[in-house]
Formats: sequence, structure tokens, C-alpha cells
Amino acid sequence: MKFRKLPGTRDILPDEALIWEKVESVIRETAKSYSFFEITTPTFESSCLFTHSVGDTTDIVTKEMYTFIDKGGREITLKPEGTAPVVRAYIENNLSAGPKPVKLFYIDRFFRYERPQKGRLREFHQFGAEVFGSSSTFVEVELLKLSFEILEKLGFNELIVDINTIGCRDCSPKYKEALRDYLNNQKEELCDDCKNRVERNVLRVLDCKKESCKKVSQNAPKIINYLCNDCKTQFEELKTNLDKFDINYKLNEHLVRGLDYYDKTVFEVISSSLGSQNALLGGGRYDYLVKDLGGIDTPACGFALGMERLIMLIIEKNLIKMPSAAPFIYIINTGNNALIESFKLANILRKENFITEVDLEGKGIKKGLSFAEKKGIKKVIIIGEDEVKNGKYTLRDMDSHSQDTYFLDDLMSYLKSLKVEEE
Repeated sequence: MKFRKLPGTRDILPDEALIWEKVESVIRETAKSYSFFEITTPTFESSCLFTHSVGDTTDIVTKEMYTFIDKGGREITLKPEGTAPVVRAYIENNLSAGPKPVKLFYIDRFFRYERPQKGRLREFHQFGAEVFGSSSTFVEVELLKLSFEILEKLGFNELIVDINTIGCRDCSPKYKEALRDYLNNQKEELCDDCKNRVERNVLRVLDCKKESCKKVSQNAPKIINYLCNDCKTQFEELKTNLDKFDINYKLNEHLVRGLDYYDKTVFEVISSSLGSQNALLGGGRYDYLVKDLGGIDTPACGFALGMERLIMLIIEKNLIKMPSAAPFIYIINTGNNALIESFKLANILRKENFITEVDLEGKGIKKGLSFAEKKGIKKVIIIGEDEVKNGKYTLRDMDSHSQDTYFLDDLMSYLKSLKVEEE
């Protein structure tokens, strides 16, 4: 019987895995430089964590969650998003007791039963960053600075942030009522999903991608006309601070985000060089969520970035230098004594962080060189009985086909110099 991967999943093979490693390294190093610290939450959580936070009318909860009853009779869900589990961990582990703000990030895998498509899978990975304990609009600024820096390091340019505000729990209900009244008069022009959203999740109509719905939304009431004084002041302050730090932004009155826990500021970072599918990450404020999930009243803000799509774009557009999966050095040996010497040399090389492979099968020089060529290995060290006897090593360059003989110290000095040049 031949087995195949399930729909919506994929294998990450060695060459691509190296790209993932490089991208994750950039993310981790940059996030830590902003004083964000990594957190990992369980793969599954209680289902009610997501129905209570994400929203029981959202597509994620109604259509996409992997939910089942475990052997203890508990209803659990493979986590479909990262913010709610981090908030649960923040509360449960009393992270609020420490100095604020608390700044956390994660690189994790998530699960949603949705239609597989390019850059979108049922098992997927996200990088997310969350800040707890500050209502300052400089939190949004710093999160956007962090996201811009990461994306620029990975080769993305022409970055701009779409921003909007969806108000707070004082002013948002008035806007939703006005929007619902307007849409009810235009209901026949809406797609079937949006007809349902009018009553269940009216803001989502604004970001529907169907042309008929976009046309209706053009003349819909504007949230800016319904904001309370606090929300209006906060949003104006945010725009002022974005200007101060030269963060390019534009107002997108139809941007709402798809999760119910968002309030006030919402944003998406886009790259105008990517065409119509230009969004790279999204996020916003969720000032009520910590309290809603049983914690103390805590302002919070964060974003998430889809890793699969990010890496797909990096590969497609050749944005960063791709590392090689091939070893840098291959050691060919002829004879038992040479094999022992090969292991000794390999240990020395590996301690100096050279990726090294040893011929374990005694291929011989001809077959060994052929193997190295096929695998894309740059340097080959040949150790035979003469080399063992004389304490020397023959180094062959696979590109130029030239070779020289070195004592160990000279060999190591030469290889280290090559490594510096490569870096």
C-alpha cells in the first residue's frame, strides 16, 4: 500500500528546510533585539477558548476548526490561531505580575479545515508577536517597526501599512447598527455569505472580496463618523506617531480583520511590489480579550504572519541567498587506517562548524569524486595510506578540479579563510 500526505498538508524537504531555518533565525534575532521573548503553547486547547475569543460566528469557529472529544470526554481543538492560547498562558501563568509591558512572540503550527490553495494549507505555521499591558499607540508603532525590519531583512520592499479603527465597545455597537440598517436595504446585492454576516458578523461584509459586495460597501456608513472621543483621539495620535517614525501608511476604511476579539486599531502590512495578493501580515488591538478570558483588565496588541506564504514568496522572487543543503566538505578515504583518520579529521572540522560528510562505504576516489559532484559538494579531502603515513591531507576543489596537500594546521587555516570569504 502506497501512502500519500493528506490534503492541505505538505512535506518540507531538506533544501527548503534550510530556508525555513534562515527565515526563523532572522525572525528570532530581530524579535529578541526588540526585547520580545519566545513562548510556546500546546498544540490543542479547550474548544471553548476559541469560541469565546475568536467568536462563535466567525468562519474559523463555524467551518474550520479541528474539534474532537478526547478519551476523557473533553472537547478539544487543534489551535487555529495563536493569540487566544498566548492570552490563556499569560493569565494562567500570572505573567501580569511582572513588569509591563510583557512582550512575547511565537513561531508555531496551526490547523484550519479550509480549501487548500497556493500558500494556504490546513496545517500551517505563523509567526506572531503580542504586547500586554500598555495602551500607548507607540505599541502599534513598535510592532510595525519590528515587522518592517524583519520583512526588509528578508528582501521585501515597498512596504506600507493599511490602518483602520473599528472603535471600542462604547462606539462600535452604534456603527454596527447603522451599517446593518444600510446593508439590509442592499441585501439582494450581497453574496450569500454576506447576507448571513449582516445579522451575525456585520463588519465582515466590509472586507468581502466579491465585486458585488465591494460595490455595496463603497457607499456604506464610515466608522470614523461614529467613533467616541477617546477612539478618535487615539487613532489620530497613532497616525501622528507613524508619521514621526516615517512608517508609510494609508487609511483603509474597509479593513476590519476576521476575528471578533479585535477592537480599535487594526492593520495589515503590504508590499506594493507583490500585486493584488500583497498582504504579508495583519493584526491590531484586543484590549478586552484578557479580561474576557478571566484575567485582569489589560490592554493588548499584536500581529501574525503566515510563514508558508512568506517563504513561498521568498523562493519565487529569489529574495535572499539560498543556503545549500550539501556538505561543505566530503572526506574520501582508502584503507582502514584512512577511515579512522577521516573520523578524527571530521570531528575537528565539525567542532569548527564545518558541515562535513565522511565516506563510510569505501567508494574509492573515482566514485567518491562522482558522488561529491552530484551532491554539489565544494571541497573534497582525500586520505589514503600515504596521507596517514605523512600526516598530510589532499584537498581538492570541485569547481576548478585543482588540488593541494596540507598539514593539518595549514589545512584548517585555509578552510577558515574560505569560510570568512563566504560569510
